[in-house]
Amino acid sequence: MTTQTADRTDRAIGAVLGSAAGDALGAGYEFRPAVPEPTPIRMAGGGSFGWAPGEWTDDTSMAVPILRTLARGGDPASEEALDGLVAAWAGWAVDAPDVGIQTRNVLTGLEARTASHARAAARQEHEHKGRSAGNGSLMRTAPLVLGYLHDVPGEEERLASAARAISDLTHFESDAGDACVLWCVAIRHAVLHGELDVLRGLDLIHLDKRRVWVDRLVTAEHSEPVDFTDSNGWVVSAMQAAYAAVKRSSSLEDALVRAVRTGNDTDTVAAIAGGLAGALYGASALPGEWRELLHGWPNMRADDLVALSEQALAR
Repeated sequence: MTTQTADRTDRAIGAVLGSAAGDALGAGYEFRPAVPEPTPIRMAGGGSFGWAPGEWTDDTSMAVPILRTLARGGDPASEEALDGLVAAWAGWAVDAPDVGIQTRNVLTGLEARTASHARAAARQEHEHKGRSAGNGSLMRTAPLVLGYLHDVPGEEERLASAARAISDLTHFESDAGDACVLWCVAIRHAVLHGELDVLRGLDLIHLDKRRVWVDRLVTAEHSEPVDFTDSNGWVVSAMQAAYAAVKRSSSLEDALVRAVRTGNDTDTVAAIAGGLAGALYGASALPGEWRELLHGWPNMRADDLVALSEQALAR
């Protein structure tokens, strides 16, 4: 294995572990006010649901079936694979302690555990509430990138299509799908080149939305993560907070700590940030103590995520 290939593998696995670690780090601070410096941020668990230290929450639990699909060599954008994701998520949601309100409403009311029924339920939820751009599809999207790292024409387009298809299973509003497209393409670019470019996927969203997203991300670039605390359950603010944290970071740990300091939806903001930061800094940059503690549904630990990631990368 060449040094370049080894570095890319480290960064690809970093996207998965970084997201899971951010999720677990933020779990103990969820729904609390912002945490200013110099108060330390610790992998201590607790929080509203009594998480164990290092235990991930719904963000990573929903990401695991995506990673498993890739590890098996399936096409995650196929209807068969999407059916499998819905079935896995719906089964998990039955007794999961923490499921986002919008996601729970979609998954627990299905007539059948299929992608078509999930999309219909997501649309119905949107029409009932008048909006559906929560951060629940962006939080789980990072592992998807591992299936689209080949240097072949159209790979970014295929990644964008899959990202939107998986987002649409629970989140009907276009902002949610757009965010998943932009974030996945940014993660892919970071894995392949070690560079941060959150606007790389701009041409892969609808023309009418491009200027809006440029403005949103430029605003984030010149803001602090805490500037988005009050609304970071909304996918746009969550993504802005995550980007602000990564942009200002000097390490993977620093990015995750900055994300958690925002308060409110800390686990999700940090999970989102961790996917991109992990792709920049690599799995080897994750503090060993955090990696040792990392665990969660379905009875998995960090090494299990690494094994699935390696299988996905080998496909």
